[in-house]
Amino acid sequence: MLYSKAGLRGAVSAPHHLAAQTGRDILREGGCAIEAMVGMAATIAVVYPHMNGIGGDGFWLIRKPDGHVLGIEACGRAAAAATPDLYLAGGHLEIPTRGPRAALTVPGAVDGWRKALEYATPEGTPMPLSRLFTDAVALAKEGVVVTENQSQCTEQKLDELLGVPGFQAIYAAAGRAPAALSVLRQPALGDTFLRLAKHGLNDFYRGDLAAAHGRCCTQHGSPLTSSDFAEARAEKVTPLSLRTEAGELFNLPPPTQGVSSLMILGIFERLGITQGEGFEHIHGLVEATKQAFRLRNRGLGDPDTMSESASDWLQGARLDELAGNIDRTTAAPWPDKPSPGDTIWMGAADAGGTVVSYIQSVYWEFGSGFCCPETGVVFQNRGAGFSLQPGPNQLAPGKRPFHTLNPAMARLRDGRVMAYGNMGGEGQPQSQSALFSRYALFGRPLQAAITAPRWLLGRTWGDSTTSLKLESRFDPDLVERLRSAGHDVEMLGPYSDLVGHAGAVVVHPTGVIETASDPRCDGAAVAL
Repeated sequence: MLYSKAGLRGAVSAPHHLAAQTGRDILREGGCAIEAMVGMAATIAVVYPHMNGIGGDGFWLIRKPDGHVLGIEACGRAAAAATPDLYLAGGHLEIPTRGPRAALTVPGAVDGWRKALEYATPEGTPMPLSRLFTDAVALAKEGVVVTENQSQCTEQKLDELLGVPGFQAIYAAAGRAPAALSVLRQPALGDTFLRLAKHGLNDFYRGDLAAAHGRCCTQHGSPLTSSDFAEARAEKVTPLSLRTEAGELFNLPPPTQGVSSLMILGIFERLGITQGEGFEHIHGLVEATKQAFRLRNRGLGDPDTMSESASDWLQGARLDELAGNIDRTTAAPWPDKPSPGDTIWMGAADAGGTVVSYIQSVYWEFGSGFCCPETGVVFQNRGAGFSLQPGPNQLAPGKRPFHTLNPAMARLRDGRVMAYGNMGGEGQPQSQSALFSRYALFGRPLQAAITAPRWLLGRTWGDSTTSLKLESRFDPDLVERLRSAGHDVEMLGPYSDLVGHAGAVVVHPTGVIETASDPRCDGAAVAL
């Protein structure tokens, strides 16, 4: 993909073309960007089940027509029965990453949809849930064509998922990964969307769906109960923000790592680099990432238990100090503790001025793998991010786990509004810094900024190495200079899933709405 798409009536970006089509159609019928995003979120849960689902969490940044930016945190809390003693007594030194015991936090995404719709401003009558879920229902019941990405991902993770209750019957029939271009049907999940459309999104937390999930979790040993579902509430939050020479940047507060994304760009700005794509650009962002991640790894968790506010990390003096730690010619030692993850980012904008940046995730590929046969919902394993040891991220009932998810937004000095993001755990802040710096700082076209080769410091997607991974399209001379500076370089293929799937939507002051998608995924960017 070489060129972005642009229009005047709206635009969307999604990592699967069918989700993008859902958003396009809702905008075309008069829906607003928030309604389009809820429809896209439902569709992507069906067509990209290895990356996300309604058994996971979601985070929103919404720019309203009046320019106000708000956040929605749809992050499920730990079950009342989820304590370190529960796991230690079961012989676990760490929280399991797969199976029912990995499913210990309430899925928050669906209540996030409910909360977001409170801020919807459609052109006419609000769209009913039955319309927003039309595509999700049809694709779940009639079937969706399995992508190469899903087929390969399932094959890679099959050994750790096959024995998990509920997984094989839907996602690995006969004990094998589905072949690319085969058809996946999820009738129980389709029925769940029909029920949500008929009875409302609250049914997921305080109705028959919650009761079904409570029974299933209890039967298989998950600490979640229907009472935990009943306590779930998505919350409106004030985004973190950082003023830079390019404009004002926004991201989500803890327990997400949104502060890391802002810190990287704030530190990088202080290096005074004026030209993109060279050693100074890539080395500078990588070293800024190390500084941000070290602080994140020591102190980020549920904001109620952090010893220092994330906003303190964005103060000018703190960023000056971190930038001063960077050697302009030599790589600092690495690694620190990495965090894996899988997710999807989607963006939408409408002609009325609403812009949405949204992330939805079940954490690892297929989350916990634990699936409720009655509802077709696969539960996230986000709770595996808790620690059983004392610290800001120690497991406790009702606590929020550390989240890699962080949708991004920027209000640039010239009036452009940019929603952007990326999937991939550790890679999310890094790809955000690459995309933003290329587009907003160094003037590359939007699609070119996404398509250009990217890097990943550390590991994600369960990868075992913590090197600086570079796509092979980088200039060999640049690669050699990074090696000479002390970076532990590992080469990837030309378009690697390891660096994630990025996307962006930009609203220009002229009213033109521009969108771009990542050639590394099965997505699409569509403008009206």
